[in-house]
Amino acid sequence: MKRLVAQTAVLGVGALALLGLGAASNAIAGRDPLVTPLVAEDSASTMMTLQGQLKATRKELERAHQVLEFSGRYGIPADLSAAIYDNAVAEGIQPGVGFELVRLESDFKTTAQSGQAAVGLTQLQLRTARAYDPKLDHSDLMNRDTNLRIGFRYLKDLMKRFDNDVPLALEAYNKGPTLVAAQQEMGEEIVGKYSNAVLARVKRKS
Repeated sequence: MKRLVAQTAVLGVGALALLGLGAASNAIAGRDPLVTPLVAEDSASTMMTLQGQLKATRKELERAHQVLEFSGRYGIPADLSAAIYDNAVAEGIQPGVGFELVRLESDFKTTAQSGQAAVGLTQLQLRTARAYDPKLDHSDLMNRDTNLRIGFRYLKDLMKRFDNDVPLALEAYNKGPTLVAAQQEMGEEIVGKYSNAVLARVKRKS
């Protein structure tokens, strides 16, 4: 984190220095603050590079801040927090939803197993996981990154199936999409205990 802050400061100073040096050289030479097209092009290119680096560094800082914030909130190691955060973002899942799903499903235990043969952080069943990678076996689902990647991808696909309705997608994750779709078709009220448990805490913590 300190390294990222220092890097941001250096990039900012570099951009200001680039502007300042050009103005100073003109003043010393008694010239109007005009530059040749070639110098102007080089300066513009350098400024764009610095701006790009500064933007990337700010993004890294924001990620680091979020990872540490979630790590402290849930009392989990920073590397696990980073894995949940990064995999959620990669699959287009709101990080807060991802963390709450993992908390409810496994209490952040990579080796968690249920009586319904659900395994790992996101409590995947092997048949569900094999829809994404047929070569997977039971032990693969205890791999942190494999489990998170497939679990969040499955949730993303459920969101697509249910028209980006997050509560419905969460209910489908918990009950199974076939049951939720059948309830929809019959006009039944879909009780949202699971989705409420996830989203209530997300809203409260946001």
